[in-house]
Order: sequence, then C-alpha cells, then structure tokens
Amino acid sequence: MSQLGQAEQFLKTIIDIPYIFQRLETLLLMASLTEEATSVEQSFKTLEVACDELRHSRLFKKLLEAVLKTGNRMNDGTFRGGAQAFKLDTLLKLADVKGLDGKTTLLHFVVQEIIRSEGVRAARAAKEQNSSVSSVSGGTDDLSEDVGDDTEHYKQLGLEMVSGLSDDLQNVRKAAILDADALTIAVASLGHRLVKANEFLNTGIKSLEEESGFQRKLAQFVENSQAQVTRLLEEEKKLRLMVRSTVDYFHGSKGKDEGLRLFVVVRDFLVILEKVCKEVKDAAALAAKAAAANKKPAAAAAPAKGGKQPSQSQQSFRDPRQALKPAIQGRRAKPDSSSSSDSD
Repeated sequence: MSQLGQAEQFLKTIIDIPYIFQRLETLLLMASLTEEATSVEQSFKTLEVACDELRHSRLFKKLLEAVLKTGNRMNDGTFRGGAQAFKLDTLLKLADVKGLDGKTTLLHFVVQEIIRSEGVRAARAAKEQNSSVSSVSGGTDDLSEDVGDDTEHYKQLGLEMVSGLSDDLQNVRKAAILDADALTIAVASLGHRLVKANEFLNTGIKSLEEESGFQRKLAQFVENSQAQVTRLLEEEKKLRLMVRSTVDYFHGSKGKDEGLRLFVVVRDFLVILEKVCKEVKDAAALAAKAAAANKKPAAAAAPAKGGKQPSQSQQSFRDPRQALKPAIQGRRAKPDSSSSSDSD
C-alpha cells in the first residue's frame, strides 16, 4: 500500500468495502428516483390533458367535420363519396390541393367556411345578449335587423378563434415531442432497479454481521419507493389505453398502434393552420385597404340605376370556392386520381 499513490490507495480502500458496486448502484438510484419519477409523472399528465383537449375541443371537431363534408363534396358521385371518417393524416394534405390561382388551397376554403359559421355563432350570441338587455331595460331594438357592416367584425372574430386553436391545444403540441417507448422504458427501468435494490437489501447486505446505517436507509427507501413505482407502472398502462382510445375515437376504427403519432399529426396541422389563418388575415387587410382607397372616388360617382356596391366586408373576405371550383370539378372527373382525399 505504501508504494501506491494517493489516488490508488483511495481506490484500494473503496474496493475493500463489501458489495461496493451494488452500494454505488443503489446510492445512484436513491439519488435519482424522485427526479426521474417526477419527470415521468409530468409527461403522463401532459398526455392525459392532451387526450382530453382533443376529445373536447369543439372547434377542432368542427374543423374535422368541415374537412369531411368538403371531401365528400369533392368526391360526390365516386366510390370515395359518402365517407363517415378519414385518417387524420389527411389534414396535412389539405394545403396541397390548390385552385387555378396557385394560392388558394382546400384549407383556405375550410378556414373560410369555419369563419362564416363562427361569425354567425358570435352574432347570434351577441343578439341574444342584446335581447336579454333590451327585455330588462324595456328597449325596442329590432334584433332581426341584418348586422350589415358588422359582418366583417364577426368574421374577424371567427378568424381569431380559429387562429387560437393552437393555444387551446397547447398540451397536444407538448405531447407531440414525447416518446411513448422512452416513457415505457423509463418506468420499466425504475421498477427493475428498485427490484435489484430490494434483492440486495434482503440477500447481499443482510449477510453482513452487523446492521449498518446504510442498511437502515436502504430499507426505508425501498419501502417508500415501492408504492410510487407501482403507481407509475399502473399509470403507464392506463395512459397507453387512453391514447389508443383517443386514436380510435378520431379514426373511427381500431388500427395499428402508432404510439403518439396522433399528436405529431395534429401539431403539424396546427402549424399549417396558423400559416393559412395569417394569409387569410393579410388578404382581408389588403382588400379592406384597397376598398378604403377606392371609397372616395366611388362615392363621387352616382351608382347607375341605383346599383348596390359590394360592402367592404364582402370585398375583404372573398369566397375561395370560386378559385377552388375548377380543381373540385377536375377531381370529380377523375375518381381514381391518386391525389384525391383520404376521406375513406
């Protein structure tokens, strides 16, 4: 020993400790289990909330309904028409179907449809609120009066709601970066390491002649950790079933287990949706600006025969169906086209 350096002497002393490697492995588990278990629990909570967000998002389901109806309309008269469901992967293809202008896509059309319906919904809610106030105050406002210039306001409100879908599904975006297999391995690893620690406690360390402080600490740790790890194993099974149930809920049938791919697809779709909403908003702003610039010259000239000029809201939110109509007709003429929607 005297001929060894200080580092070598230290290692020799460490190695002489009974069951040194099992002790070190157990100490590492004792130091890391709480942190690892907390991380896994947070991931499980994210998955649980993500499933709940998808199942209960009214606007997301409305988007899916609009996509399904549009797909059936495009495939009317073909074997693809009349579909009851579609694979969510289809959402990522909506931006690939373009009109003759090369800019208006099928997703633009769907967004415009949602904006209209959400605008009407907001208008009705506002009318009901005004009706309630008028009945209390004795007012005689005609609630059946057309909203007129307020139409653009409600469409803008609807656009804001659609644009905010990504915020409503924020846990879905978080779940998309998780790895189901990695979570399963992490939980299984904790369970396996705890079993080894328990075996070491009941066999190896018990063979020593006297009870040590380490043995007492390890016994207490194993007792406290068994319930926590058991709960994680049960939660992992529960979450797998919940995710699978959510996938089946949207696909309409039981398919192969694709892990957390559902959340990846929805996250990627939300990115595309945000881009389209921004384009719709920018187009409406440009149209409104152009209408305002032409308003003064148009006001100077009297309309012929009392002709009615299109309102600013009608110019701001133009119907994208006109641009998509040739593309839709072309698809109806080619029922076997490989680029048709996956509505079946």
